[in-house]
Amino acid sequence: MILSELISPCLVKNDWTQIQHTPIRHITQYIEEVTTDSLFVCINNTKYDGHDFISEALAQGARAIIVDHLPQNGVLGPFIVVSDTNKALAQVAAKFYDYPSRDMVFLGVTGTNGKTTTTFLIHEILRQSDLACGLIGTMYNQIGDQRIATPNTTPHTVQLQKLIAQMAQENMTHCVMEVSSHGLKQERVLGIDFNVAVFTNLTQDHLDFHDSMTDYFEAKSSLFSRLGNGFSDKVKAAVINLDDPAAEAIIALTPSIILTYGCKGQGDIQASQIVIATSGTQFTLSLFDQKWAVSTKMIGLFNVYNCLAAFGAGVAIGLNPTQVIAIIEGIAGVRGRFESVPNTKGITAIVDYAHTPDALINVLKTAKSLTKGKIYCVAGCGGNRDRDKRPKMAEAVLKYADHGIFTSDDPRTEDPHQIITDMIEHLSQNHYEIELDRKKAIEKALRMASHGDTVLIAGKGHETEQMIGTTAFHFDDREVVNQYFSRLTL
Repeated sequence: MILSELISPCLVKNDWTQIQHTPIRHITQYIEEVTTDSLFVCINNTKYDGHDFISEALAQGARAIIVDHLPQNGVLGPFIVVSDTNKALAQVAAKFYDYPSRDMVFLGVTGTNGKTTTTFLIHEILRQSDLACGLIGTMYNQIGDQRIATPNTTPHTVQLQKLIAQMAQENMTHCVMEVSSHGLKQERVLGIDFNVAVFTNLTQDHLDFHDSMTDYFEAKSSLFSRLGNGFSDKVKAAVINLDDPAAEAIIALTPSIILTYGCKGQGDIQASQIVIATSGTQFTLSLFDQKWAVSTKMIGLFNVYNCLAAFGAGVAIGLNPTQVIAIIEGIAGVRGRFESVPNTKGITAIVDYAHTPDALINVLKTAKSLTKGKIYCVAGCGGNRDRDKRPKMAEAVLKYADHGIFTSDDPRTEDPHQIITDMIEHLSQNHYEIELDRKKAIEKALRMASHGDTVLIAGKGHETEQMIGTTAFHFDDREVVNQYFSRLTL
């Protein structure tokens, strides 16, 4: 593509006419990916500043470089100056791949907790409604029947547009996507034309990345403030959890059609008469003046909210409500989300992704309501992440569990001992112990448990790796549980 075409969505602040006819065959923000005929976009993020690699990019064959300021060292080059390189990257990436989301029905799900389950439910609802639907999420990306591993909840800008273009080439008519606060703040999704945006909830997380909860809210809410500003024949709807304190502020920001849901007697979609059991959850679902009795295999109040959100998304794009409910009732659950690991010892072993205080409280309360015996909880906190939530995680464990075992999550480059110290420093209760080796911690909890007890292993859920230092080692909580019980039967 000719550079002048590629840059047309951007407001350029310098004279770049001498390079406007330059052919561009590749776009990247990563210096290691720069080749001949590349457009290099200098992104300044928490890890590095792309402006520091301008000389290397030129040496590697970059034909043009987008910057937000000219180099201080006087280096001359084919520069294009813009105000915000994150936005420019999103604009040129969408242009390069010919705006692939434009002809698709695009559904985005954002919030602190519940994104993965809600996205999974929506994807299944659409697929089982005979709609060709792609998936972009934490566990994997999916095009048709092909699953693709993913390192991020929201792929980086160019990879994201390339993935959507691949979906369009495979005739996907719909796509449902987890939209992270990182992806929103870094403008990765700027070039996507969303039709439906779903808000699950807002509680503390990612304060290592966001300056404050206000900054975190502003990132999340931007998905809704941009929804429905243009006039078109495409549906534009916001599906919002009215029970969350942030709901009213988000509603005030969005110009789109609004569909609300909740479990506290308000909302367009409501759940009432909720009965939670070890076999699943039953409730009455109301949509305006219509009512259905729902029986889902998923367990817990948090999953009722996830079901309501997914139901609302289906209704928002015009699916039959009764058919949507039937599909939800047939879904067994999501890997690593309150997932029970079968065994013959009468112990309920649950693996869950809960890695925020609110999510951990929710799964512990659910486990407590279903457990006749004791609750043992294995939990930790990720390294190089929000330190403020660490004591809150430990407090949640000791409030709802009979015994806590604090261990390593993904320590990354932090000292695991320091992470645990941050967790326990101000605890007033002492029914816990420390075992930094996650495998040993899980096995210890299982040894302590008896028939009728519950062991909740929190933090990693579906993940199959543990990041220690800068190396990813294979580790799967479910494998550890299965191996433990298998040894007992030998």
